[in-house]
Amino acid sequence: MAQKPSIPKGTRDFTPAEMGRRNYIFDTIREVFRLYGYAPIETPAMENLSTLMGKYGAEGDKLLFKILNSGDYLRGIDMKMVEDGDYVHLTPQISEKGLRYDLTVPFARFVVQHRDQLTFPFKRSQIQPVWRADRPQKGRYREFYQCDADVVGSDSLLNEVELISMIDEVFRRLGVRVIVKVNNRKVLAGIAEILDAADKIVDITVAIDKIDKIGIENVEKELAERGLTEDAIATLRPILQMQGTIEECLDNLQNILKDSETGLKGVEELREVIAGVRGVGINAMLDLDVSLARGLNYYTGTIIEVKARDVEIGSITGGGRYDNLTGIFGLPGVSGVGISFGADRIYDVLNALDLYPAEARRTTTVLFANLGAAEAAASLKMIHRLRDAGIAAEIYADGGKMKKQLGYANALAIPYVAIIGETEMQEGKVTLKNMLTGEQQLLTADEAIALISKS
Repeated sequence: MAQKPSIPKGTRDFTPAEMGRRNYIFDTIREVFRLYGYAPIETPAMENLSTLMGKYGAEGDKLLFKILNSGDYLRGIDMKMVEDGDYVHLTPQISEKGLRYDLTVPFARFVVQHRDQLTFPFKRSQIQPVWRADRPQKGRYREFYQCDADVVGSDSLLNEVELISMIDEVFRRLGVRVIVKVNNRKVLAGIAEILDAADKIVDITVAIDKIDKIGIENVEKELAERGLTEDAIATLRPILQMQGTIEECLDNLQNILKDSETGLKGVEELREVIAGVRGVGINAMLDLDVSLARGLNYYTGTIIEVKARDVEIGSITGGGRYDNLTGIFGLPGVSGVGISFGADRIYDVLNALDLYPAEARRTTTVLFANLGAAEAAASLKMIHRLRDAGIAAEIYADGGKMKKQLGYANALAIPYVAIIGETEMQEGKVTLKNMLTGEQQLLTADEAIALISKS
C-alpha cells in the first residue's frame, strides 16, 4: 500500500480559495509599499552561510536551515568528527549555503553588493518566503512569508514615523485593530549601564524579549543564569513593569537614565518618533513598552512591534533601526531602518476575524453556461468582451445539464451565470443570472458589463 503523502511540519499547502485570501493581503501590503515610495527587489532563497551566520545571535544561528553541499559532501571529511558528533566543526565543511532566515540580512548584502547601482537613501520593499528551523506551534511556522520595507542611507527619524504610518495604513485597509509598541535599544543599553552590566546587553535583551512568552519570573530566572546579580534584577523589575501614560513613562526613563548618555539619547529619539507619529495621526493604539527588546542583535535604535488587539497571537509586524548591519559586509557608516509584516500570522488573524472582502474569496465573477458548440463559440466572443473590461469570466467547458453547471457556480461562489442560447444568439445579447437573488435579465454586452462593474 502506497504511503500517504505529507509535507514537513511547520509548512502548509494553500488551496485556490486560501490563495485568494493570501493574495488579498499581499496586494494590500504591496500597494501601500508603492504609495510610500518603496521599490521592490528580490533575493535568492539561499545565501552563503558566511552571509547569514553571526547576524542573528547564537539562538538565531541554531534556527538556520543549512543545505548540504552537492555531490559527495563527506569526501575528504575527518570521519572522527562524525563519530564524535562534532557538528560545530563538521557543518562548515559539508554545508556552504543556507535558506534565508529573514529578508533584512540578505538586503544588507544586496546593498553592499549593488551599491554602485543604487541611489541613496534607498527605499526597498520585498515580499518573499523565509525559513526557520523552529518548533512548529500556533502562529509559528518553519516556512513563512515576510513583507519587508527598509530604507538605508538616512539617519532621519522621519523614516521611523513614515514606517509606523505605513503600518497603520496597512492594518486600516485590512480592518485589523492593532497596538503598535515602540522602544529604543539605546534605552535598553542605558538600563544595562545603570545595572553595571553593559557587557551583558545581549543577554538582557534576549531574555526580556521572552516576557510575553514565559513571564517576568522566568525571565528573571534566565537573567540570573546569565550572570546578573540579585540587586541588578531587583532594579530591573520595576523598569520592565513600568506603567502610566507614554509621557509619564518617558519622564520616568529620563530620570532613571540620567547618568547614561546613551540611555538619554534613546529617550530623546523616542520622544521625537512618538511626537511625529502623533502629528501625522494614526488609527492604531501607540504604546511605549520598555520591556520590548526584539532579540535580534543588529538593532541599535528604535524598535517596533505590532500585535492584533482582537486575536491572541504573537507579533504580526516588527522592525527597527540598525546602524551597523552593512558594515559587516564592507560598507560602514550606512544607517538603516525597516519593518517586516508577518503575512502568515496576518492571514491567521484575518481568518479568525473573517475580515476578507467577497472578491478575495473567488477567482471568477461570471460563469458562461455551455449549451452546445455554436452557443459556446458565441459565449467565447462575449467572454473576451468582459475580460477586456477587467471582469473575470470563464466558460463551463464540459457542457452537460444546466443543474450541474449552476451547481459548479454555487460551489465556487461565482456571483453571475451568463446564458447564451438560440434566442440570445439571434439578438446578440446574453441572459445574466444573479446567483444570489435568482434574478435574470436579457442584456447587451455593454449593459452586462455596466451591471457587473457596479456590483
